[in-house]
Amino acid sequence: MATSTVQAMGIAFPNATIAGLGPSPAFTTVLEEVGKANVHLNILERMWAAWYLWMQNDTIATGIMSFVMHELVYFGRSLPWIIIDAIPFFNRWKIQKVSSVCNTPSRVETLANSKQTKIPTWKEQFDCAMLVLLGHCTVELPQIWLFHPIATYFGLEYGVPFPSIWKMAYQIFIFFVIEDAWHYWFHRALHYGPLYKSIHKLHHTYSAPFGLAAEYASPIEVMLLGFGVVGSPIVWVSLTGDLHLFTMYMWIVLRLFQAIDAHSGYDFPWSLRHFIPFWAGADHHDLHHEKFIGNYASSFRWWDYFLDTEAGEAAAKKRREKKLAQLKAKKTQ
Repeated sequence: MATSTVQAMGIAFPNATIAGLGPSPAFTTVLEEVGKANVHLNILERMWAAWYLWMQNDTIATGIMSFVMHELVYFGRSLPWIIIDAIPFFNRWKIQKVSSVCNTPSRVETLANSKQTKIPTWKEQFDCAMLVLLGHCTVELPQIWLFHPIATYFGLEYGVPFPSIWKMAYQIFIFFVIEDAWHYWFHRALHYGPLYKSIHKLHHTYSAPFGLAAEYASPIEVMLLGFGVVGSPIVWVSLTGDLHLFTMYMWIVLRLFQAIDAHSGYDFPWSLRHFIPFWAGADHHDLHHEKFIGNYASSFRWWDYFLDTEAGEAAAKKRREKKLAQLKAKKTQ
């Protein structure tokens, strides 16, 4: 196993084995030996190679690294939004506002234009986090363990050095485009009556979403929509034979950031959609949760725009005006 790992890593290592380092060498010892024999590698590449050599089981090494990375990124990226929700200063950028009801002895006054915002309670965030964590451990973990043998069968590389940043950038962009199309059509299908009630309704528990709720969903939905994230790169490598596990990780990290930010409930002046007009962003997905229909895409706006499934008052007004124009045109004929 150790010899095959050295070959897969594409590195130099004394006798292609770690047996000479003792029965149970420390990770730091393996890292030091890798560094001595592979001075051309950067520190991250050395740590990567040393990890696989130290584990001596590539499937387990990838499985542990994938699961830990996913948990750290998901909950780590959600943490800033939890903090932001707790600080009133940021409420001015909260997308959804609510009407507040003031109870007095004489009357009930509804303030329709109240600046009060839909901030999730601590209990809501805790309950959400527990269900998401349960899903990660019961639904996603088995899939993570199967990923390495399946992906390497189709040609995924996991040795060192890593691909160039330009290669990773264009491949990740392609994955964003493919996943966005997958997400649009299957998400839209999940809003069909029976499918919505039996599968997708759980995700719409929160009409005003927050970061942690990005993966608050039924196991079927997690697997169905998750295939767009994991399956797109596997299809790509099966067709091209050109994909590295590190690129896969960078793609998943960016996709998690996108999903969590889209559920954050905040639209800042510096949010990405203000600089990239076709980027969906939080305001796009927040409308979907508020209206329960439309805005089905994940990362980009073009599917909803061209297929006329945009949500919100502006889009509804445009559709009404278009329909009126068509009726007037028919009358004049």
